[in-house]
Amino acid sequence: MHIANPIYDVVFKYMLEDSKVAKLFLSAIIGEDILELEFSAQERTVEVPPSVKERAPLTVCRFDFSAKIKTAAGFKTVVIELQKAKYLSDLMRFRRYLGLHYQNPNNSYFDNQQEKARQIYCIYFLDYGMDLPACPVLKVNYKVWDAYTGDEFPASGEFVSGLHHRSWIVQIHLLKEHRRNDLEKILSIFDQSNLTDSTKHILDVDEESFPDEYRQIIRRLRKAMENQQKRREMELEDDIIKEIQDKERLIEEKTKTIIEMGKTIVGKDQTIAELEKVIAELNLKFKP
Repeated sequence: MHIANPIYDVVFKYMLEDSKVAKLFLSAIIGEDILELEFSAQERTVEVPPSVKERAPLTVCRFDFSAKIKTAAGFKTVVIELQKAKYLSDLMRFRRYLGLHYQNPNNSYFDNQQEKARQIYCIYFLDYGMDLPACPVLKVNYKVWDAYTGDEFPASGEFVSGLHHRSWIVQIHLLKEHRRNDLEKILSIFDQSNLTDSTKHILDVDEESFPDEYRQIIRRLRKAMENQQKRREMELEDDIIKEIQDKERLIEEKTKTIIEMGKTIVGKDQTIAELEKVIAELNLKFKP
């Protein structure tokens, strides 16, 4: 089956705007049963460069969710922050954005007239290699232990969960190597080895390889592929990314040129200084 490539922000957003699909997708990642999900796309608009013929803004999204999750004791509500990064520089953006979540008064609730903090879950999709273990999906969780004895305790309670967060890291470039469980099968929608053409807009996936309950995700991405507006937005996203990459290359080339010019100038200065020293010594030697 042909589907739109969710590595594109516009397709990723379209997929998660379907509440049922978003609940399935996020529940599979965090390994918990999401009963209710409220979606909030945090967007920023980037002006299209003059070289792009179609004059329109490109929206790049971060995703916030308020989720009601089933637990053994009943349920809990958490904040789920999902971000997808294409560049190493996004690491600092992750830190800043996480700080905003901790400061946001809306990420709390009242229980018996007492304000309490909602737990924060962070999900990161990385489209580049980093200094991380070579696993397609990594789970980061906090631990609590006695600093003297080393005894470990359950990481529970409002104080710990209110001041620490759990994270899931999906390394897109490693997904093609594994299909070991349902989660890795679901995440294969990001496997770029399934590209069908040079545009990188369409992937070819085997619907039968997906667990039955998760096939709604595939069908949603199929609808995105059939949506002409989404196809145009993918083309626009390509143009924006290419423009940014061209500017980065130009800056890098100019920086290298400036460094080389600086080395040349320093070298000339050293040569002049050495010549002046030789002249000074000759003057002393042949001074009448």
